Amino acid sequence: MKTLIHHPTTDSEILDLIIQGKITPLEAFALFQELDQGRYSPRIGGHKPKEGLSNQEQLAAAMEELDQLIGLDNVKAAIKEIQAFVQIQQLRREMGLAAEPVVLHAVFSGNPGTGKTTVARILGRIYRAMGILPQGHLVEVERADLVGEYIGHTATKTREQIKKAMGGVLFVDEAYSLARGGAKDFGKEAIDTLVKAMEDYKNEFILILAGYRDEMETFLQVNPGLKSRFPLHLKFRDYSERELISIAEQMFSQRQYHLTPRAKIKLIYLIEEAKRNSQGNFGNARTVRNLVEKAIRRQAVRLVAQQRPGKEELMSIETVDITRG
Repeated sequence: MKTLIHHPTTDSEILDLIIQGKITPLEAFALFQELDQGRYSPRIGGHKPKEGLSNQEQLAAAMEELDQLIGLDNVKAAIKEIQAFVQIQQLRREMGLAAEPVVLHAVFSGNPGTGKTTVARILGRIYRAMGILPQGHLVEVERADLVGEYIGHTATKTREQIKKAMGGVLFVDEAYSLARGGAKDFGKEAIDTLVKAMEDYKNEFILILAGYRDEMETFLQVNPGLKSRFPLHLKFRDYSERELISIAEQMFSQRQYHLTPRAKIKLIYLIEEAKRNSQGNFGNARTVRNLVEKAIRRQAVRLVAQQRPGKEELMSIETVDITRG
């Protein structure tokens, strides 16, 4: 699913997104619920700051959301270091003291589903609250969004995405794919355009390159001039089985469902099985989300034949609802 730059604010906008294939029906139901409750989802598009909150309150809210993420202890600690460093440099500058330059372009490395996009979105909000970025929104792109089909096309496409990210964060997923085609591949033109934009607009947007750990290491070695431009390198570790179960329970809870004890046991078994059989390519939270959404669909099929299921039945996920695929 492509990241939405603007969060839908009406029922009709949500329906349009379903028709366009940008969100699933389950995501639409979550958005409908959020509209009813007057809040916004941190999973889709940029987060809209609550009206009337001061920058300090917005910063506290973003840091609290970071703390509430399951696992990612090393990433959380690194971001708190970054936040403290930036804040102290701002204070030193205000008092006429020498201050270190603040360069916040970053590399996120880790397997799929380890929270890279979620953390990037929260970082944008942190930087906005601190006055580093005027908007703090996230624009998520991949190779196809940057690389064109003929000479000159790539630079134009890449500049268009940079323009969208002005005032916020440009998040390039699977960034290593830009260097896979060799010297004649147009991916190199995208890299060069991004590097030039980092110099030309160094205080106007933040670039985050993300991807698998080994591929990102190789990518940065192949492009030695690139590595020095990214002072922040955050490594996203795979979740433990216990963390994955907590993520699943959180996903169910956010949708107002809960697992029966036996269903939880079966889910634990399926997560452990998926991790064992992944051959080093486990989807982490993505795999868990697939299991959760499949369970909700199966529960719906089970209940739809009943004349009028009760509230508890509508909320309860049973063992029979938990399945591999």
